[in-house]
Amino acid sequence: MKTSRRSLLKKAAAAPAAAAVGSAGAMAPQPPYVAWNRRVPVRYEADIAVLGGGIAGVSAACAAARSGASVILVERFAITGGVLTTGGVANFCGDPDGVGEVFDAILRTLREFKAIHRRKPEDPNSPESVFHYEILAIILQEMLLQRKVKLLLHTRLADVNVSKGVITECLVAGKSGLEAIRARQFIDCTGDGDVARLAGFATHKGRVKDGLQLPMSLMYFVRHVEERDAAVQLPAGWFQPVRAKDELPMVSIWPDGPRSNAIKLKIPMFDSTSTEGLTAAEIRARRRMLEILHYFQAVEKRPWLLDHCSPIIVIREGCRIVGDYILKVDDLRAGRVFDDGVARGTFYLDAHTVDEEKRTYLLPTDQLKVPPYQIPLRSLIARDGKNLLMAGRCFSADQLALSSARVSTSGSMMGQAAGIAAALSVKKKCQPRECDPAEVKKIVLERGANLACGEPPKRFWP
Repeated sequence: MKTSRRSLLKKAAAAPAAAAVGSAGAMAPQPPYVAWNRRVPVRYEADIAVLGGGIAGVSAACAAARSGASVILVERFAITGGVLTTGGVANFCGDPDGVGEVFDAILRTLREFKAIHRRKPEDPNSPESVFHYEILAIILQEMLLQRKVKLLLHTRLADVNVSKGVITECLVAGKSGLEAIRARQFIDCTGDGDVARLAGFATHKGRVKDGLQLPMSLMYFVRHVEERDAAVQLPAGWFQPVRAKDELPMVSIWPDGPRSNAIKLKIPMFDSTSTEGLTAAEIRARRRMLEILHYFQAVEKRPWLLDHCSPIIVIREGCRIVGDYILKVDDLRAGRVFDDGVARGTFYLDAHTVDEEKRTYLLPTDQLKVPPYQIPLRSLIARDGKNLLMAGRCFSADQLALSSARVSTSGSMMGQAAGIAAALSVKKKCQPRECDPAEVKKIVLERGANLACGEPPKRFWP
């Protein structure tokens, strides 16, 4: 009997979890443990340590540095920008106006490089959102260095030291081996809540009933060539090529400059916070890339030649850190304004079904729109920690709220607010939750953020 694609997908996603369960449903024996102890040098000290160099982390570091704090930023890849650069997304989602001075500087410099364009060039009302991600990576790098942020690339977070809710050091691993960073305030911008998880602080993951996360995506890029040069690239016997349009999963075709396109494909049902789960997702994604490209080349006869694939899969949801307040989807639907509102969301509820490849949403399409809403400072402060803030997709929210707030514009606003709050905490020698939210909000507004809520800007809906 022929195995369906859905069955194969479920089997691939479940494989890592199934390995922990023995026959008859009994839990397999726990693996052996080793005792490990080592003196690690405190190589770096700063007022604020930002872990994760995506748009939220860059914005947090830049904002904190502007406030006079000494800042160190840790990024696991060769460049900052996260999914926008290493992930190849190359498109800003949400309202790019009024995000704040950090994002304004990014947009201004992209224009100077002539590296940003309208989503629909023929439509003057279409937002400037499509950019050259390699140029963005350089811009972010230079912005950080101009603001005297200490930058550590090719460096991974390994562990944290915690004493009574206070993070004292984080341990990082780079080419120099294990080293410690000591700071007064920490900001988790890892996207997956890695700092909080290593500290033992509470997190949420996926939907309530089964923990399935919002689907990941892979970005790959094709060049338009002469038809004779667009050879079918999938040898016989490799994988399961897509041979008909109704077999296609969710695929989005994006602009990527002259004679080029970016292709985004949906990869659901893998755990981005598990080593084996993320490995399986990357393997699955590249197989699907070739299976889908085969369809476009062999069936639709498009003269496309594979140019490259983004080095990492794009994660929409990892772990969400439990904060002093959990932003709820009902807050978004109400366009809620908070006394401690320090960031704003303007994107729709972009929550695709978590357990299938097709273009389907968790909600009916007439329930996806939300008005602009505020994100409170309380959702950027880890409930279980005394000196941990967070920004980006690991902030405190339910899954549906995250599906809107996870995008780059809101992530930058959250990062800017978290950086300001952390710097203020350093200056006043207090915990972030002891800072006056009105003072944080005042600085956020002075730096160009628009926190107004009301009718949604129509151009940002699907």
